[in-house]
Amino acid sequence: MQLPYEVFIGLRYLRAKRRNRTISFNTLISIAGVTIGVAALIATLGIMTGFKEDLQAKILGTNSHIIVTSKTGEHLMNSEALTNTVATVPDVVAATPFIFKQVLLTSDNGSAGVVLRGIDVRRETTVTDIARNLKIGTLDELERFAPPRTDLRVSPPAAPPSGALTPEMPSGDTPLLPGIIIGKELSLRLGAFVGDRVNVVSPVGRISAMGMIPKIRSFRVAGIFESGMFEYDSSLAFISIAQAQEFFNLGKTITGIEVKVADIFAADRIAARIEETLGFPYWARDWMKMNRNLFSALKLEKFMMFVLLVLVVVVASFNIVSTLTMIVVEKHREIAILKAMGATGQVVTRIFMLNGLVIGVVGTVIGIPLGYSFCWAIQTFFTLPGDVYYLSRIPVNIKILDVLVVGLSAITITFLATIHPCRQAARLDPAEALRYE
Repeated sequence: MQLPYEVFIGLRYLRAKRRNRTISFNTLISIAGVTIGVAALIATLGIMTGFKEDLQAKILGTNSHIIVTSKTGEHLMNSEALTNTVATVPDVVAATPFIFKQVLLTSDNGSAGVVLRGIDVRRETTVTDIARNLKIGTLDELERFAPPRTDLRVSPPAAPPSGALTPEMPSGDTPLLPGIIIGKELSLRLGAFVGDRVNVVSPVGRISAMGMIPKIRSFRVAGIFESGMFEYDSSLAFISIAQAQEFFNLGKTITGIEVKVADIFAADRIAARIEETLGFPYWARDWMKMNRNLFSALKLEKFMMFVLLVLVVVVASFNIVSTLTMIVVEKHREIAILKAMGATGQVVTRIFMLNGLVIGVVGTVIGIPLGYSFCWAIQTFFTLPGDVYYLSRIPVNIKILDVLVVGLSAITITFLATIHPCRQAARLDPAEALRYE
C-alpha cells in the first residue's frame, strides 16, 4: 500500500542532509527528552502505588474492613445474634465481636498508653491477619492461664503498703495470669517479653469516698506481633474478649463487630447495606472512611508528583518546537515549491504535525519499557536497612491505567507543541520564499 505523500515528506524532513546534521541531532534530543520524562513518570507512579498498596495491606491486616458500632456510643447487647445477622448480609465473608478500650500498660521497666482490644480467639483469624503477624506465641495463649516467668527474678517483690493499689490476681502461692499479646515496639518500650508480667490499668474503676479508683489487673505476655506499622506495633494490645468483659465490667455486652467483606473496594456499599439491615442506632464504617485522611494525602501526593513530572515532558516539547521551527526555516524553499504545485495549508500542517507525533510516539514507546526497567532495577538491587524502615525493599506496582495516562499525556503534549511551527509553515508565502532563489 502506498503511503500518502504527506507521510513520506514528513518522515524525510526528520532526517538531515549530509551537510547539516543539526536537525537530526535536535530530533534525537527531543526523543530522548520525551523518553526520560515518560520513564520517570512510570517509575514514580509505580513506586507510589506500591507504597500505597503495601500500607493498605498492613492496615487491613490489623483492622477489619468494616466496623459496626452504636451511633450513641453505648455498648451493644445480644452480641451473638447481632454477629450472626451481620454475617448473613450479602458479600460479608465473616464477622466477629470485639471490645475496644484505652488503658495504661505498665511493667517493671516502664509504662505506655495503649489501645486494648478484646477479641474472640476462635473467630478473629477469619477477619484480620493478627495470627499471621504473630512473631512469638499463638492466639490460643490468650485463653490459657499460666504463671509469669520468674527465672529473672532474684527475690519476690516486697509487699505493698497498706491501702495501696494492687493488681487483681487469683489467690495462691503462684498466681496464674491470663495472656496478653503486645506489639514488638511496645514490648521493647516496656522491656516486657514473652512470659513477663504486665499490669493493665483502667481509669474507670469502683467509686469510693476518695473518688473513682483506677482498676488494675496483671497479665502475662503470651505473644508478640509485628504488623509493620509503627503506630500499631507501639500502641496496640490484645486479650480475650471474656477477659475484657470481666475486667471492664461489661457483662455480655461488646463495643462493636468486625466485618470482613469479599471486595474491599465495595466496602462502603456493603457498610450501607449493613446499616439498612440493622437499622438505628447501628453505625457501619468502612476502612476507607476510617483512614480517609491518610489515603487522601497519598492520593494527593501521587497526583502532585504526576503533575510535577509531566513538566519534564513539557520541557522536552520545547525541543520539539525548536526542532520543527528549524525544519521550517531550512525547508522554506521546499515548502514554497509544494504550495506552488497546489499543496494547501492543511497539507503542510499535516506534514509538520506528523513530525511532532513521530517524536512523541517514539519517545513514549521507548520510555515505557525503560520505566519498567527502572522499577525492576529498584526492586531488585535497591535495599533498605531493616532496623530503620518497616520494609527491606521498595514496593513497586505499575498499573496499566497509569501507563495509559502517561502515554496519552506525553503524546498529547508533543502534539500541542507542533501547533505553532505548523501554523508558521502553513502561512508561508511561496512568492516571498522564492523571490531570491
